[in-house]
Amino acid sequence: MPILSRYVKKNALLAIIAAILGLWGLQLLFSYLSELESLSDTYTMGEALKYIFYRSPYFLEQFIPTGALLGAVVGLGLLANNSELVVMRAAGVSILRIVGWVLQPALVFVIIALAINQFVLPVSNQLAREISDDDQKTSLVTAVRGYWSVQPRYIPDPSSTAAEPVLAIDGKDVLYIDYADTNGNLGEVKRWHLDNNGNLESAIRANSGVYAPKADEDSRDPEQVYQYEWTLRDMTELTINKGRDTSQASKPSDTLRLPFAPKSVYLLTRTADDLSLTQLYEHRQFMRTQGSRSLDHELAFWQKLLSPFSILSLVVVACSFVFGSLRTHSLGLRIVVALLFGLLFSYVQDLVGFVSLATGVSPLLMVLLPIIGSAALGFYLIKRQM
Repeated sequence: MPILSRYVKKNALLAIIAAILGLWGLQLLFSYLSELESLSDTYTMGEALKYIFYRSPYFLEQFIPTGALLGAVVGLGLLANNSELVVMRAAGVSILRIVGWVLQPALVFVIIALAINQFVLPVSNQLAREISDDDQKTSLVTAVRGYWSVQPRYIPDPSSTAAEPVLAIDGKDVLYIDYADTNGNLGEVKRWHLDNNGNLESAIRANSGVYAPKADEDSRDPEQVYQYEWTLRDMTELTINKGRDTSQASKPSDTLRLPFAPKSVYLLTRTADDLSLTQLYEHRQFMRTQGSRSLDHELAFWQKLLSPFSILSLVVVACSFVFGSLRTHSLGLRIVVALLFGLLFSYVQDLVGFVSLATGVSPLLMVLLPIIGSAALGFYLIKRQM
């Protein structure tokens, strides 16, 4: 029995590796050919190749479930084609035991997928996005991303006679931060100031910002909201006077105050795909403390957390396709059906994700539905063969 176990596991493992690498290679090739259409003086073939290299971990992670499904069908199908599965079953090996043997090498790719999500994608996606952003800076179409906020601006009240300064609201600031890292470094920052009547008074643009921690960092007043400060550098300020006259000037630096720590700003400026599983959890907890939620990030959190079950459920379905007489359906047909089912599963996952974002239905429930449906179908088909 141990010899049979190792034999089935080896065949399944090699077939899954071949299927994943094959699908991954095709995706890389087609993606690179697609990028060649966007070549320009600033976006060269080398830049396109570098972009595809940074995106390759994302493509690999996306094809692991379908590759595991296809590889399991091919691996078991070759055994069935040589009547080896028939011999095993005649020797008293149950179908469920054979399925358990196939699931074990699939666990290897479960771990690989989790490791890519946790450690590789946050870095590689950001590097790829920087190349893509450099190419699109001259585009007339701008994507809505980063961190947007509307916050009041406070100034000392000149009419107050109190010993301590009393702050008064002086309109609002519309703030945009393109990028932030965990060390507090900011990318491009834009800020538009509106007076109390909603009229635009000024607009600034800073190329970068650096977090300026205070000496009493650990003794912050919880009553003070905008207590975290950044120093903006290389600024350009446009001032709009009441007579509609405008003036533009350069400033070496300015101060930006936010109610969030640098790590929270980093989480707010990143898209859901650029965050690891633990970072998505931190983002979810932070949004709860703010009394709000981001369905997009919650959906990505549950998809990454439950991705191992997606892979295993697809492997169960793959096993159900193989058992049975090859005279009824050929191995080639079963491989095609398995590939179509893997694509259908991926499309259904995307569809239920869009439904969750559009309707506000629990992302956890919508992510679980395809997994439960796939596993139930697989076990039902296996039971019919027993």
